[in-house]
Amino acid sequence: MWQRPQHLMSRFAQHSRVFYVEEPFFHADDLIEPHLETKERQNGLKVLVVHLPNRLRPDEAAAEQAQFEVLSRYFDEQGISNFIGWYYTPMALGKSRHFKPALTVYDCMDELAAFKFAPPALREREQELFEKADLVFTGGHTLYEAKRQQHPDAHPFPSSIDKDHFGQARREMAEPADQAGIAHPRVGFFGVVDERLDIELLGQLAEAHPEWQFVIIGPVVKIDPATLPRHANIHYLGGKDYQELPAYLRGWEVATLLFADNESTKFISPTKTPEYLAAGRPVVSTPIRDVVRPYGELNLVQIAATAGEFGRAIAKALTQTRDADWQRRTDEYLATISWDLTWEQMVDLMQSRLQAKTTAAPTAAAASMSVS
Repeated sequence: MWQRPQHLMSRFAQHSRVFYVEEPFFHADDLIEPHLETKERQNGLKVLVVHLPNRLRPDEAAAEQAQFEVLSRYFDEQGISNFIGWYYTPMALGKSRHFKPALTVYDCMDELAAFKFAPPALREREQELFEKADLVFTGGHTLYEAKRQQHPDAHPFPSSIDKDHFGQARREMAEPADQAGIAHPRVGFFGVVDERLDIELLGQLAEAHPEWQFVIIGPVVKIDPATLPRHANIHYLGGKDYQELPAYLRGWEVATLLFADNESTKFISPTKTPEYLAAGRPVVSTPIRDVVRPYGELNLVQIAATAGEFGRAIAKALTQTRDADWQRRTDEYLATISWDLTWEQMVDLMQSRLQAKTTAAPTAAAASMSVS
């Protein structure tokens, strides 16, 4: 999934070296010793994966120590001594807490502790990360309201867009083969199909409106595929590459945010909201707070809480592409956001904190000398 981490890290990689440390890979046997796999990505960004023998799987502390040792050797070999530590999950502290970054940033995309199968230690680790972090960025305003109570230097950075990429859907594009045979009108959703998707709502809509075709794009994760509704007018097309999404979007009449109302969706700020709009698709969403504010309040996205409301909103959305005023207002709003702008604002904050720490260090050293 090409989302917030990829958008931001690929931009950092245009200006400096970026090493993205993924989860370890445990082998099924003990025939290997801990070692590092490196994979090069866009702009020279390097993805690092530590390979571990099976014997370390049940011993979390030993596995984390092994990862730390492998990564330490690699960073020494790369001559890395002055660096920024950037975290997407507090669980990464186990293998990295002994590193000494010049600046630590926690880019908190979601309330991870509310997700299905979240590690029990996550909340405790997050408190540790709050103490370590110089800056906390949040993936939306609702999440910011929660995290600013836990860190004095938190800043909201809601999901943004690559307008040029998704804007391709407004032009002629070849229809993907697995979508070409699906009748119109099409009502679409793309994203991870997990506990956040309201499968009951999807089933109710499909049953109540057999005249509409529901196209669902994304991998099924953490839920049993057998629990998904299987109506004839629901089409599960599986995961797609980021580059393919505009072509699918072009073939939809309406895009949806079919999120359930549960703990895992309370703080989300869906990246797909502005992506759908950049593609020129009318959008209907359940009442996710970071969609209601600002998209619902600006009347750019229709908000619906029940199957009946959602059906009526889709019916209205089917005519919305002919609404020139809606399209104008949507494009005016989208002109105010971009991943480039988000990245630049983050960099400004980081440079400011780095400068403050650099200035403070000599002062602290002088004070220590005068005391002694």
